[in-house]
Amino acid sequence: VLMGAERRSLVLSEEEKRNTAFHEAGHALVAQTMSHADPLHKVTIIPRGMALGVTVTLPVDDKHTYTKDHLEDQLAIMMGGRVAEEMFLNHITTGAGNDLEQATALSRRMVCEYGMSELGPLSYRKNQDQVFLGRDLAAQREYSEDTAINIDKEVKKILTRAYERAREALDSQRKTLIRIAEALLEREVLGATEVNLLIEGKELPALI
Repeated sequence: VLMGAERRSLVLSEEEKRNTAFHEAGHALVAQTMSHADPLHKVTIIPRGMALGVTVTLPVDDKHTYTKDHLEDQLAIMMGGRVAEEMFLNHITTGAGNDLEQATALSRRMVCEYGMSELGPLSYRKNQDQVFLGRDLAAQREYSEDTAINIDKEVKKILTRAYERAREALDSQRKTLIRIAEALLEREVLGATEVNLLIEGKELPALI
């Protein structure tokens, strides 16, 4: 339910499978590296929904609020797939498009709604109280053009830092990422226990 229905009818080329394996390995390894992130649950390169692969983290307890550290770790995880493609395959693909969209939306909420940037404890949400059809057209921006520019700069700063943190995490564990990617190509699905074994340099149990 969490990961979406499998689409085994979707046949991927070997190049696409390899790219997906490194992409998801990047997400998974960064997830296990970040101290404030939710624990890794499962990673797969079986196409599900519109995604060619999926990495799922799950909170230990129900959460209703999130710290800035947690959100920054989540952004680093989102960047992990794109960074892995660049570092290990020497290219970038459209596969990170959804990751970048979600990361940009989250970082903008951090700046505009949660006051988690150098702009301070202010809310820059648009006024969308109107409940008629033209709501979006009627919404008024309640800040200046200079503030809008500064918001964009803060969003970019947060995303760039997330990218750098993901790159630092993967650069320090290059061999481990390759092991995870190769295990994904062989098994297609890895649980958190299996990923942790690979991080520790141990062999996975034989497939039955």
